[in-house]
Amino acid sequence: MKTFDKRSRQYQLLKSPWKLYLKKFDELEKVHPHYNWHYKDCLTQAQAVTEGINTSTTLENSYNLMQSFIQAVETGNTHELKSLINCQDQIGTLMHKTLLTFKHNLTAVLNGAALPYSNGCLEGFNRKIKQIERTAFGYSNFTNLLTRIRLEEDLYKENILT
Repeated sequence: MKTFDKRSRQYQLLKSPWKLYLKKFDELEKVHPHYNWHYKDCLTQAQAVTEGINTSTTLENSYNLMQSFIQAVETGNTHELKSLINCQDQIGTLMHKTLLTFKHNLTAVLNGAALPYSNGCLEGFNRKIKQIERTAFGYSNFTNLLTRIRLEEDLYKENILT
């Protein structure tokens, strides 16, 4: 990005539609072109991304690696993931740093892709606890906070005498 002039077409193709580079390529619009005043042309989303990644081989390799990685995680293909993590292509420094982190935690990454388990329930429960703490503005007693959390999750039933 820093090598291009700010008024150049390559810079505008990389700068303005930055969210398109984060999407899966299959989800991009390929049929209906739209006029964009940033690069003064009528392009589809797929054409804009293709022209943008063709500005640099490093960017193209990084983008293709990211797309392959997303697809391998979705399909649960651990052999493909392992080969992508050990990839020797010329990629950007941040992507290289990410791949080194994945190499360091290789077994966890492969297990996360292969197994159907998720920590979504735990994350949702943690979010609910934080929301209770935020709206309560602090309880004077920790047991009151725990009681409130249990009440919200219906884990604690009050004994009501009828």
